[in-house]
Amino acid sequence: MLNCCERLGGICMDNKKPLLPVKSDFVFRLIFGDQRNVDILGAFLRSVLDIPVEEYDRLTIIDPHIKKEYEDDKYGILDVKVHTVSGGVIHVEIQLRVHPDMEARTIYSQSKLVTEQMSSGRKWSIIKRAITIVITEDIFVPEGDRYHHQFRYRTDDGIEFSDLVEINTLDLSKLPTDDDSTDLWYWMNFIKTDDEEVMEMLAERSPQMRKAVGVLKELSADEITRMLFEKREIARMDYESMRDGALREADEKWQSIVAEKDKEWQSVVADKDAAISDNKATIAGKDTTIADKDATIADKDATIADKDATIADKDALIAELRARLANNP
Repeated sequence: MLNCCERLGGICMDNKKPLLPVKSDFVFRLIFGDQRNVDILGAFLRSVLDIPVEEYDRLTIIDPHIKKEYEDDKYGILDVKVHTVSGGVIHVEIQLRVHPDMEARTIYSQSKLVTEQMSSGRKWSIIKRAITIVITEDIFVPEGDRYHHQFRYRTDDGIEFSDLVEINTLDLSKLPTDDDSTDLWYWMNFIKTDDEEVMEMLAERSPQMRKAVGVLKELSADEITRMLFEKREIARMDYESMRDGALREADEKWQSIVAEKDKEWQSVVADKDAAISDNKATIAGKDTTIADKDATIADKDATIADKDATIADKDALIAELRARLANNP
């Protein structure tokens, strides 16, 4: 039987309690989405983005929910949402699984970051830069080996239309084993690793990284936090189990419907094949009758030809007799 550490994917500390996984959206939000840890968030953002350093002078973490414009509007939840000094908005989202509609969902969330800045009577000039960072464990961008991609409005020859909108993708599964000498590599390992020794090594990278590892240990040692995490993980596993069960049930029903329709189709095809065979037999019978009639006609034609030949012979004989009579009066 799996223990709690194995079942929930945590890292075991010396006291045998698991170090909570940073790649859980719940744990990620507790570390990076707490205003008390804004220095940790700033260090991580600096490793990803190329915005001016002064933008990080005052980061304000705000409610991670996208505003609803209409009652039936879709509602998206962001892991961490922050405003920069100039009013720009950055949201960091961790989605370990990449589903088929992930690109559309990301664009939808990104567009909301722009439209929610506008209200009736306001000028276009008030729109501030909107940046999204999406972290995934599954491969989000299959092309190439890079684990970080930046997407902006640019032409194919590099001319930039605007920097107001930007999407960054971070693929944990593409992270190289060897250090590539970037701060981002260390932060990606902090999010990805399940090795406590690696975590201790990362803590030596910078004061912010050391603080992040310390916060993670404090969260992991807190019974209430652990209880909330495990409750959330169990709920997630229950949801995935129910979803998979529903998918299996739907697939079985679909296969049953397909099999039934296949039987019906085969029956229809068999009936049509039988009807075609009957028609072919009827046609063959008619062809035989026609052939017999043709043979009879051919026989009659031959008989007529024989009679015509006999008549011709008699006509020739009569002509010969008449000639003789004419010569011997």
